[in-house]
Amino acid sequence: MFGMVLHEIGKPLILEELPDPLPGPGELRVRIEACGVCRTDLHVVDGELPDIKLPIIPGHEIVGRIDTLGPGVDGREIGERVGIPWLGATCGVCPYCVSHRENLCDRPVFTGYTRNGGYATHTVADARYAFRLPEEGDAAALAPLLCAGLIGWRSLSFTGQAQTVGLYGFGAAAHIIAQVARKQGRRVFAFTRPGDERSQAFALSLGAVWAGSSAEPSPEPLDAAIIYAPVGELVPLALASVRKGGIVVCAGIHMSDIPSFPYRLLWEEREIISVANLTRKDGYDFLGFAEKAGIQTSTKVYPLDRANEALADLRRGRLEGAAVLIPLSA
Repeated sequence: MFGMVLHEIGKPLILEELPDPLPGPGELRVRIEACGVCRTDLHVVDGELPDIKLPIIPGHEIVGRIDTLGPGVDGREIGERVGIPWLGATCGVCPYCVSHRENLCDRPVFTGYTRNGGYATHTVADARYAFRLPEEGDAAALAPLLCAGLIGWRSLSFTGQAQTVGLYGFGAAAHIIAQVARKQGRRVFAFTRPGDERSQAFALSLGAVWAGSSAEPSPEPLDAAIIYAPVGELVPLALASVRKGGIVVCAGIHMSDIPSFPYRLLWEEREIISVANLTRKDGYDFLGFAEKAGIQTSTKVYPLDRANEALADLRRGRLEGAAVLIPLSA
């Protein structure tokens, strides 16, 4: 197999030929068709997450087909199309797992962070955490659903019945969740980097009722705001635009420090909450909804050996939607 390997934090990934991985008990091996490039991958290669296991192959928005089954795997078939997300496995016995909060597991495995991920031609996954995907459809279009879509879905669910929702940072997750919110009858307000007219136009094309700079106040009070950009300074700005009793959801795994702000922004029962990982139920619910609702993704495709270029484009805000890698053998 071939994979793009991170050997040193802050250094480019290196394309290497590696031994084909073999699945262990309860695992399966997947021949990768596509892997999305997520902002969390930037946090991995930049060393912004703790205890990164090196060397590591990043990537956790994986679409592929099973080509080998490990011992004890039942109900799966060779050639079946599956999606492998960020949450790669959980212990099943800690207090969080037994209370249906496996996203907070004390001993989790994360794809592309604590085990090799999808910037490769093949990968191994826990069979319990490989979602069945439609047999038809473009793999590159499906890939962003596996994290941008899933974490977006979970973050939107935290807003309850909010009818006016602000999305701060209009990248891979927001361009999917804007469509979901519109399908649910909500009104979407998109907040982008100041001067980013391209992203604002993109948001409006996907049904946002307003798009403008994140430095601007919302044109009307919001029931909820979701922050996808990893920028702590957006938290008080979002609070200032949320009505009484509203909620601000921080959807990223990493964010710069939140600056101090006056208590009056939080008063009147406003809330701030973070989103961590996902549960398998999130996956079943969202992927089923996305298929029925016809959710579309906007992607820019790169060959696997240009993963560093894809990461650089993501870092510099050059993308409209999501970047996706296609393995050399695809």
